[in-house]
Amino acid sequence: MSEDRTIPGYTLHRVIGRGNTSLVWLATDARKKEVALKVPLPETLRVQEAAERFGNEVRLTLKFRHPHLVPGYAGTPFGPKAFLAIPYYSRGALSELLPQLPSGTLPLPEALRVLADVASALTYLHHQGAVHQDVKPQNVYVDEQGRAALGDLGSAYFTAQGGQASGSPFYMSPEVYHGETSSAASDVYSLGITMYELLGGERPYHGNTYEELMVAHLTRFPAPLLSLNPKVSRRVARLAELALAKRPHDRPTADAIRRALLSALGETPADEVYEDPDQEKEAAPVPARQMGRHGPQSETRPQTPEPATAPEASGKESRWSLFKRRK
Repeated sequence: MSEDRTIPGYTLHRVIGRGNTSLVWLATDARKKEVALKVPLPETLRVQEAAERFGNEVRLTLKFRHPHLVPGYAGTPFGPKAFLAIPYYSRGALSELLPQLPSGTLPLPEALRVLADVASALTYLHHQGAVHQDVKPQNVYVDEQGRAALGDLGSAYFTAQGGQASGSPFYMSPEVYHGETSSAASDVYSLGITMYELLGGERPYHGNTYEELMVAHLTRFPAPLLSLNPKVSRRVARLAELALAKRPHDRPTADAIRRALLSALGETPADEVYEDPDQEKEAAPVPARQMGRHGPQSETRPQTPEPATAPEASGKESRWSLFKRRK
């Protein structure tokens, strides 16, 4: 993308994130407020599936309203001036923050807080009848107060309307590996992987290829979380392990995990209050057609077995090429 790309109403300063299908700019709006501006690459707009994924992210980011979902300020889903304006998180994604820490992990109270915020966001989405499909540290943003927000809604969809199943191989549930439909339980599985990563210091499953990862997720069982970190409460550890159950109906709900995490923090969990997103005025109309995904800094497709991940799989590509692209 040329450096002279312009979006009306915004001044673009520098690129702060790069994905397979978009750039994320640090920008200022007309009131001189700093924002992160996601702008699709020209080649993205020429490919219908990729363009629809970006449009889906714009539509749903502007639609949903929850304290722990990355909010959308403004956006245009399609066309040469397509963009999405979201808050600028100076600390970046959680996956970028962790390597900067001396121990490579958050202190236990901070990790519990971040996970509780993500579980709260998922509880809200599932209550709305939607699934996220790409829960992972690359899509979690932490502010200066240590509170987290889940972003990248490009592959999210309402289960009643249907959508294309997707995920990132390190965080993907067994049923999605089998090619089955995603569900709230699939999101909980991805949350369970993230719980191991933040509370235990490592992912429970490893592999150097897509096939090795698939075998691990389908046939192996994680080490007890307490063996990795004895300071974690037994209830939280048990729910993290249950979140990785091979059968979706054996997993707890996101809300059960949220409540356990808040209890571990010494807080009394309250019932969540939900707003109807259909009552929110959307900043940009979107044609009634099926959308896909695309996210703030990493897109969704099986990626290389490195700490990072990216976009979703197209049936025309080999599993190995997809695996390498999800870095």
